[in-house]
Parts: sequence; structure tokens; C-alpha cells
Amino acid sequence: MSFRLLARRTAPALRHFSMEAPVAGKNAYLANIEAVEHHAAETTELWRKISHYVCLPAIAVCSAWVYNIEMEHKAHLQHEMAENDGELPLPPTYDYLNIRRKPFPWGPNSLFFNSEVQKNLSEE
Repeated sequence: MSFRLLARRTAPALRHFSMEAPVAGKNAYLANIEAVEHHAAETTELWRKISHYVCLPAIAVCSAWVYNIEMEHKAHLQHEMAENDGELPLPPTYDYLNIRRKPFPWGPNSLFFNSEVQKNLSEE
């Protein structure tokens, strides 16, 4: 029998540290996993608090602010309509407004056309 074959057969039996190392490594591994889980729980709690105590009030304040601005805009449009016999005044016809190189497939107006506040280009 060759020395190499004998060394292969007996080498695992001679290494006793392979039985001891996983126990110490396993404890370090489990401690690392527990530390990661603890950190994840703290971070999750932090972002939950930020979401509830910062983001939601900020969204509510911004929504109220935008609502007030839109109500002022609507009142201004109604005031202009009342001054002009129920119609909005026509915007100025500058050369650089409503330039179309190619027609839209749906017509001359934009896709989000609002007849209450925008000039109807199909009437021209």
C-alpha cells in the first residue's frame, strides 16, 4: 500500500480539531445571526416610527396645502368667468404657443385636454 493512500485513510482520523471547531464556530455564527436580527428589529422599529410620526403628518399637511391652493384657483376661475359672461377669456395667440410639428393621432388637443380651462384647438 502506498504512503499516499495510507495518509488519506488516516488523515481524517488524526484531525480532532474538526470536531471542536464547528461548535465554537457555530456559537459565533449564532451570535452573529442574533446580532443581525436585533439590528433588523431596531431598524424596523425606527422606520415604522418615522413613517407614522413624520411621513403621515407631512402628507396630511401637504394635502391640505394643495387643497387650499386648488380652491383659490377654482375661485379665481369662477371670478373670471363671472366677469366675462360665463366664459373664460381667450389666452393671447402668440406664435410660439401650440406649435405642432405633427398632428396627434387623437386630434389637435393634448391627451389631457380640459375644456373648462384650456383653449379648444379643434375649433380653429
